[in-house]
Amino acid sequence: MDRLHASGALGPAALGPGDGGPDTPDVPYVVHRAGPERAWDHAARSPRFVDMVTGAPGLFDTRAAALWDDEALHVRFWIEEPFVRADVRDRDAIVFVENDVEVFIDGGDCYYELEINALGTIYEVFFIWQDAFGPGSRFDVPEFDLVARHALSFAGDDDRSGPTFWRGGHPRGPRWAFREWDLPGLRASVSVDGTINDDSDVDRGWTADIALPWAGMAHLAGGRSLPPRPGDEWRLFFGRFERLVFGGREVVPHPAWCWTPHGRYDTHRPESWTRVVFSDETVTDSPGR
Repeated sequence: MDRLHASGALGPAALGPGDGGPDTPDVPYVVHRAGPERAWDHAARSPRFVDMVTGAPGLFDTRAAALWDDEALHVRFWIEEPFVRADVRDRDAIVFVENDVEVFIDGGDCYYELEINALGTIYEVFFIWQDAFGPGSRFDVPEFDLVARHALSFAGDDDRSGPTFWRGGHPRGPRWAFREWDLPGLRASVSVDGTINDDSDVDRGWTADIALPWAGMAHLAGGRSLPPRPGDEWRLFFGRFERLVFGGREVVPHPAWCWTPHGRYDTHRPESWTRVVFSDETVTDSPGR
């Protein structure tokens, strides 16, 4: 299949928020406590996701919301998709080659990535910045043995081009990627409003529900309270990748839509992710958006 390059793709001059690239007001999202039923209809939803590079509205509507309780961080995505498609079924296979939604959690010297498609297939990776990794560090534990855990060096989405080859374009350089790492107790499910992999009718889309237990986040917390205390601020990435084909030609790179634009085509920029602040107010006490 021929490939069609999307306009607005990453170029040498692409910049991130704070260094001259596209930006939006950096207003934290308030994560309320979940009520007994985790009433998503009353949770404050994100705005429509925007293009990761330009900040322009995404072609299809995507929204996200988050709630928390003493056991877990809960995330829901609402995904408009006129033709719901998903083919990747094996756990930890490369889900982002087709349509997916994604959550990343920043842990300072590390971060966590989760992706899910409309079949409910999960892909997880735990990343540790190499400048924070070494003998005597908090990551010097068997869980992160580079050889035993088959770690790979990763330098972001631009680590295979020109001057960014190998080290990538981030000031911190490459990370160690642990693809065998799984968040303990993770739960996820999807619901499709339509007929998956059947283009004979028009679908409404799908939703994804993800529960990320605090008990498995000790490395990500880095000394922060688990569960978070009211007023604590974290950074999370909420995003979507879409495989589009027009006239038999696949659009590349795949359009990337997210809550907070990055100014460049690279999800692996924690400083550009959405700021969230945890509140002790329950969602049932707060108006939805």
